[in-house]
Amino acid sequence: MSVRVAPDGIKDVTTPLDDEDVASLRAGDRVRISGVLYTARDAAHGRLLPLIEQGQPLPFDVRGQIIYYTGPSPARPGDVVGSIGPTTASRMDRFTPALLRLGLKGTIGKGYRGAAVKDALREHRAVYFGAIGGAGAVLSRHVKALAVIAYEDLGTEAIRRLEVEGFPAIVINDCHGGDLYQDGQKAYAREGA
Repeated sequence: MSVRVAPDGIKDVTTPLDDEDVASLRAGDRVRISGVLYTARDAAHGRLLPLIEQGQPLPFDVRGQIIYYTGPSPARPGDVVGSIGPTTASRMDRFTPALLRLGLKGTIGKGYRGAAVKDALREHRAVYFGAIGGAGAVLSRHVKALAVIAYEDLGTEAIRRLEVEGFPAIVINDCHGGDLYQDGQKAYAREGA
């Protein structure tokens, strides 16, 4: 199993993930991800979808993988990557169910996901992680290696393969229907408000 609970209560997640790993994650779980993440934003997803629709191979095998919605800034001398904060996940909602059908097991971004994505997470046993917006410089410290693997012409939106260690995130939507945003609002709603 690629998910282990550390003594501090945070779940250490190692990619790639399988159905059992995903099933062990619940909305609200704090995680540290190690292994490989792939980056893709709007422009890259726009190129992936026609490939999926035509039954063509993708630039990388998505089975068991996690896509991080980010477009990193250039690295300063001596650094692996510049700031690498999350972008708004809902902009990828129209592409996500097709990728989950192919075996993608997770996505990382910020903000809410639509109903179709949440349904697809349940159907295909996958998870949506949230990363902290505005903390891209801190998150960059967890990236140990980076390589552009597709669509270099897209600049910051090219698909990159990241090797990460202890990348911090939180489970927003799990494969059981859990939704941290909805559950959190209910838990902290004032009675009679």
